[in-house]
Amino acid sequence: MEEMRLIHSVMPYSGASLALGNSHDRATRSELGRRIARLCNARFLEGAGQGPAAAADAGLFWIPSDVLTIGEAAALGISRADQLFGGVVPLPFVGTKIVSHGLLAEDAAAPPGWAHGVAARLADAVLRGFSVFSAADALAAGRLLLAQGPIRLKDVKGMAGKGQTVVVASEELDRAIAGIPSPDLAEHGLVIEQNLEDIITYSIGTVSLFGQSIAYWGTQRLTLDNHGEVAYGGSQLHCVRGGFEALKQQELAPELAEAVDKAARYDRALFEAYPGLFASRRNYDVALGRDGQGRQRIGVLEQSWRAGGASGAEILAFEAFAARPDRTAITCATVEVYGDADAAPPEASVYYGGIDPVVGPLSKYAVEL
Repeated sequence: MEEMRLIHSVMPYSGASLALGNSHDRATRSELGRRIARLCNARFLEGAGQGPAAAADAGLFWIPSDVLTIGEAAALGISRADQLFGGVVPLPFVGTKIVSHGLLAEDAAAPPGWAHGVAARLADAVLRGFSVFSAADALAAGRLLLAQGPIRLKDVKGMAGKGQTVVVASEELDRAIAGIPSPDLAEHGLVIEQNLEDIITYSIGTVSLFGQSIAYWGTQRLTLDNHGEVAYGGSQLHCVRGGFEALKQQELAPELAEAVDKAARYDRALFEAYPGLFASRRNYDVALGRDGQGRQRIGVLEQSWRAGGASGAEILAFEAFAARPDRTAITCATVEVYGDADAAPPEASVYYGGIDPVVGPLSKYAVEL
């Protein structure tokens, strides 16, 4: 067992993504930092951590805006999961959706370091699909999947359901692939997978902080943003002490038990396929829906090894368990409300309430249910 680290300071880290983040994202991570600092009796350093100057300080705990590569983590003195809220990947593509599927063929185009046995490891934990890095492979994979129904093309770096296109015919596939610059396709890749209808998206995950772990299952809620577009509206989580095994021991409906099992298998497969990967937050979106032939399908869509939309509820669970050592479970939620900067109820843990210069009026909070 590794020795517990003494943490004296918690700080956010935005790195190269600083200019890309909305103010509500930065405010949310700052509030996460304050709450994590209270949990471990440490200081929160607002506005610090934008560079590696403090890397030699072993008592720092980081909250990055995104997954870090091993090189980025080393520059901050991070070498293990208990030094950050998030994850570290051995290669940049490992932190994107592209790792959720295998290649079209063993000799298909792929970036250096690609784990060629990943498809066998993932097996049926994911939906039918492929990861492609060339137009030729994209067209071939798309046509293969279209034979069984509509497909979904997914930008591997898209978040909150953005950057996705549903395709139902070969002509649509041709146009969609023609619109992707070849250099972008070769560098980042594209996910092509079967499309599901009547979807329920489960959030399955585990978080480890300061020698304690929680695991949870939950569901996501969609809402409309200030432009009338569909946006993430929050997550409701049912949390227990422990990891995936503790979650599997709960009384779960058959579909939910299958979703939890597939998330755990996906987690194990990716960590085995890419040595050097480590994370304290491991969250997986799992879809339940009907495929193009009307059959029920359950499969992991993607991973998140960084602070995310459900993290306010995750930290609320840690706070509740710390306050009540005899407590074994809690149901809590994160909520995002557009159009109202003061929507949080009095008992909520507020993460943001204001007018974001990009998205407009917004409230973000966590609350026990």
